[in-house]
Amino acid sequence: MTKQYYVYFMANASNTVVYTGVTSNLIKRIYEHKNKLVEGFTKRYNIHKLVYYEIFADIENAIKREKQIKGGSRSKKEAHISLQNPEWKDLYDEIASLCSQ
Repeated sequence: MTKQYYVYFMANASNTVVYTGVTSNLIKRIYEHKNKLVEGFTKRYNIHKLVYYEIFADIENAIKREKQIKGGSRSKKEAHISLQNPEWKDLYDEIASLCSQ
């Protein structure tokens, strides 16, 4: 099985705060954020919805992309989310069920 890496966006309930992260285990990482097991920004701002993600074959490109996104504007992040997930729904259950099959 090939290792995959993910750049992801999470949002709070009202979609007023967006967090960008990178991980090699998306399901585990989002679970940690949702259950407030991670100290810091997502816990402090009650960020719990996975609203966007991209998949990469290597960590270098994933980190490069994360930095590119973090350097961009809020409106660019919103555009990425709206393209893949126009309703800004939480994608966690959907991807968790896909991975458990």
